[in-house]
Amino acid sequence: MNIKEFVVKESKEISLKDFNPSYTGKYNANNKKAAAKRLERNKAKMAELQDKLYAHDRHSILIIFQAMDAAGKDSSIKHVMSGLNPQGTQVFSFKQPSKEELDHDYLWRTTKALPERGRIGIFNRSYYEEVLVVKVHNLVKYQKIPEELIDKNIWKNRYRQIRNFEDHIYKNGTTIIKFFLHLSKDEQKRRFLKRLDTPSKNWKFSAADLKERNLWDKYQKCYEEAINKTSTKNSPWYIVPADNKWFTRLVVSEVIVQTLKKLKMEYPKLNDEQLANLKAYKEQLIGISN
Repeated sequence: MNIKEFVVKESKEISLKDFNPSYTGKYNANNKKAAAKRLERNKAKMAELQDKLYAHDRHSILIIFQAMDAAGKDSSIKHVMSGLNPQGTQVFSFKQPSKEELDHDYLWRTTKALPERGRIGIFNRSYYEEVLVVKVHNLVKYQKIPEELIDKNIWKNRYRQIRNFEDHIYKNGTTIIKFFLHLSKDEQKRRFLKRLDTPSKNWKFSAADLKERNLWDKYQKCYEEAINKTSTKNSPWYIVPADNKWFTRLVVSEVIVQTLKKLKMEYPKLNDEQLANLKAYKEQLIGISN
């Protein structure tokens, strides 16, 4: 799969209206099984590459999922990452900030959740909420920031701060993959209705979902601007069609596998002394009776 068709190049201004949420590439409803098989192969390859990532202990991976409600963030994490070793994977879901978090800068709560070297960190929502929901609802006035610092340049400054932050962690060994799951408004409505009609999914729906849906156009504009201002060569955004979950998961797995493959990773090599010790240990084990 050519993942370049989903990536937003640095300095290129995109419009979300130009991306089809129902796009499935060469796959369609008749060959979903082929897509499922490829997904399984990718999951196996991810597990293999994760093992090397952990052993190499130089790189870390940060995967960010952002989307409108019901776009499939949770299910993508569940289905695509199911083959990873939990010991080397960290998943964080960021909700409304706590009092403690509001007493720090907006990057604090996500910074302390960054993955260690050799590990994969997954953010279900992230610091990008600070230029999305905070911007849409004008919540910055509740963030305890000195009034004189809240001016017309605050969003421009936040985009710059985010770019600088991502450049900093990249240059310290963290590879960043950012997914925007691009859902159509019609498909969101269908999924919301399914939640209301399915008892086991009722808990997922709230009145707030309708309130946010009414702000659809504002959110699309904010997502568009955030993507345009923060997609860079070293921390690109991928706009993933989200109307068909099976294709969404395939694209996500492809991007992760291809990104991991590009890293210069190898298993630790032992020196002559260490190899000699292993040989001695083997001889001892063979010589020990059951």
